[in-house]
Amino acid sequence: MHTEDIRPEDTSDPYVILRVYINEADKVESGAHHGKPLWEALFNDFKARGLAGATVIRAIAGYGVAAKRHSMLSEYLALALPIVIEVVDRESAVRAVLPDLDEMIGAGLVTIEKVEVVIYRVEGKS
Repeated sequence: MHTEDIRPEDTSDPYVILRVYINEADKVESGAHHGKPLWEALFNDFKARGLAGATVIRAIAGYGVAAKRHSMLSEYLALALPIVIEVVDRESAVRAVLPDLDEMIGAGLVTIEKVEVVIYRVEGKS
């Protein structure tokens, strides 16, 4: 490893990945971001909290608990495609956002899994 690398093994607080599965058309149910696109509010909230990294993924197709199929062909004009937001950070930081997620999300799925971070390098360092 490079000497500038952030060493994932340096703490007992493991890295986890938080995944939020929602619909592109979902809006924030309540709170400070009420009525805003949910994916955007979550992404901005994660960044404001200083979480290590987040990615918003727009899916081609998917279905959830209601078994309603959403696909690029059927939902293109409706902007109702599945969205997955992934956040990787220490477990303590991720669990701290869960109460706010519960308030903001009306329908969706939230999961947390432990991950092994192999490289987590500051941009511009090689």
